[in-house]
Amino acid sequence: MDFTVTIGKFIYLRVGPTGNTVATVDFALRPAIPAVPTVPVNGNGVAVPWSGAAPTFTVTPANAVLPVEVRSNAGTVALRANVAAPLTSGANTIAMTAVTISSDNPGLPAPPVPASGSGTAVNVAGTTFSNLVTQQTANWTFAFAPTNPPAGQYSGRLDFTASAP
Repeated sequence: MDFTVTIGKFIYLRVGPTGNTVATVDFALRPAIPAVPTVPVNGNGVAVPWSGAAPTFTVTPANAVLPVEVRSNAGTVALRANVAAPLTSGANTIAMTAVTISSDNPGLPAPPVPASGSGTAVNVAGTTFSNLVTQQTANWTFAFAPTNPPAGQYSGRLDFTASAP
């Protein structure tokens, strides 16, 4: 008696909570005027002590830590970040490289964010069955560090792709 068993390859990638919604990460930048950390108040004619030095910005993130999961039976999985839409506000643009991602699991590293298009891949190695099956979870933390950002409300989109040989 002969048997034939065919098992197709699959890759599962989830960035964000389970479900079919797209996760949104928010960053609020608030200027602080030196020499004392004074946050200016909105309005006209408001006096604020100031040394004359350039203001610095404090970044306050919201929803900036997202769960990530990769499952596959195709061996090593390559992950890439892809800029689907740059950070824009009207005619102003901030390079998407102002967004960085770190992972709490070295087995599931976060890919670098490119300025545009598709970025460099990072590999997620197999975990069982001679490294042919991959099951990894992590929390990715998103950070934002722009250089001299123009005022505005910016929006953009970052997609992630997974592939295997």
